[in-house]
Amino acid sequence: MTDVRILTEPLGGSRLAMLLQRDDAPAAWAGVRPRSTAEWRALAGARASEAGWSNRWDALLPAIMPTGAAAARLERVTRQGGVVVTTGQQPGLFGGPLYTWSKAMSALALADELEARTGIPTAALFWAATDDADFAEAAVTLVARTGGVDELRASLAPGPGTPMSRAPLGDLRDAARRLEESSGSAADPRALLAAIEAYGVPARSHGEAFVRLLRTLLAPLGMPVLDASHDAVRLAGESTIRVALDRASDIEAALSARAEEIRGIGLEPQVDDVAGLALVFAHEGSGKRRLTIAEAGTPHEGLTPNVLLRPIVERVILPTVAYVAGPGELAYFAQITAVAAAMGVSSPVVVPRWSCTIVEARVQSLLDRVGITIADLDEVDAVEGRLARAAMRDDARRALEGMRAAITSLSSGVGVESEALGLTSAVEGATRSLGHRLDRLERRIVAAIKRRDAARMRDVATLRGALRPNGGRQERVLNAIPLLTRSGCELLADMRRAAGPHAARLVDPALGERSSGTAT
Repeated sequence: MTDVRILTEPLGGSRLAMLLQRDDAPAAWAGVRPRSTAEWRALAGARASEAGWSNRWDALLPAIMPTGAAAARLERVTRQGGVVVTTGQQPGLFGGPLYTWSKAMSALALADELEARTGIPTAALFWAATDDADFAEAAVTLVARTGGVDELRASLAPGPGTPMSRAPLGDLRDAARRLEESSGSAADPRALLAAIEAYGVPARSHGEAFVRLLRTLLAPLGMPVLDASHDAVRLAGESTIRVALDRASDIEAALSARAEEIRGIGLEPQVDDVAGLALVFAHEGSGKRRLTIAEAGTPHEGLTPNVLLRPIVERVILPTVAYVAGPGELAYFAQITAVAAAMGVSSPVVVPRWSCTIVEARVQSLLDRVGITIADLDEVDAVEGRLARAAMRDDARRALEGMRAAITSLSSGVGVESEALGLTSAVEGATRSLGHRLDRLERRIVAAIKRRDAARMRDVATLRGALRPNGGRQERVLNAIPLLTRSGCELLADMRRAAGPHAARLVDPALGERSSGTAT
């Protein structure tokens, strides 16, 4: 156990994502999600009993390469004919934001809960989407520091459309040095050393580095990582991708109709319609290009699915019982179900992931010393202004309050006279002008107090960097490696336990806050 506080928080997301989280979306959008242990047992049993899993697992193992506890749990599941809970993420620099890891722990907690409740062997598997071509997202990560955040960046940009499995890291020595500096005193250097090793070879790709780091940190917890760019994955998904190409026109019509339905209730689809394009990419040279529907019947090499087709491919090649999704991915499923129906296949089951904020002991001490809460940081600059006003001298505060009261009473004080003289608008204008001038004076006084109390303002900036970096949620912005280095890799196990009640409610809402044990 570590000395951090792990706060479970609402997942949030777009209005469409919230609709799906609340189960308020039309049934055709959301697909069928089990609502009790009995329903999960039936689904897991049906998936496990489908024919051919042993051969499919054998074919996929080169893309997974499990070791240690991950290999042991996966071997038990495959040998006993079990199922998997999956989640995934595209590559992020040094592992990307904290939610990469909270997604993984959420999937692990759900796999633990399902196995404990249903008796069916269940493993969690991380789908590393190394075929993604979003370099802008893969190349940047933020770390907290005293007084705010630092941006770490990879500068060797590949050509447009280059999958991250083919995009070289380049020289990241400066970024690695700053990652180490942001980690401070290393109570447990394992995560930091793993990140530096994974990202320390310039010729290595972003995809390979991401997979290496995840495997190093997740394998001891029993979670294997699948490299989506591996040839074994492409071969396993080829037949499903061919079906998507054969039915490309039907899929386009289904997505268009679903987009109209979504817009019909005042929302926007997560993925924009692009007329004439299939849901499949073809590799050409070092990059990939999305095929047109007109090209659907033409032979192409290296076919990979887009974001709306990938969960369907995944469900076909893996005995997936549920995909653990973030808010954006949840919104995708309102369209993914339309794709599945057009292809004549079952829609994947999706569940919302667990969400958290991690409060280190040193951060909690700083909150206590400054005298604020995490909620105080949600409104930009508000807490700084409040603290500055609280530090204002009493005589200055009384003078400002007296001036504001005098300005407010101006209209009533000369109201009858001004009305008789036809000067009502002039008095109202003068009142507004004086109020604006007083507001400006107060802002200047508050700004001067902030400068005078620079140490306290720096403390607030430090807290913002640790808890609300750049005004965003911690887990969506901040890199996890410094947290794991300062608190120890046991933090991941703590997160897994903290995700337990969320997993229990997903399996059976009647379970309430009960948390499961950990399967091994």
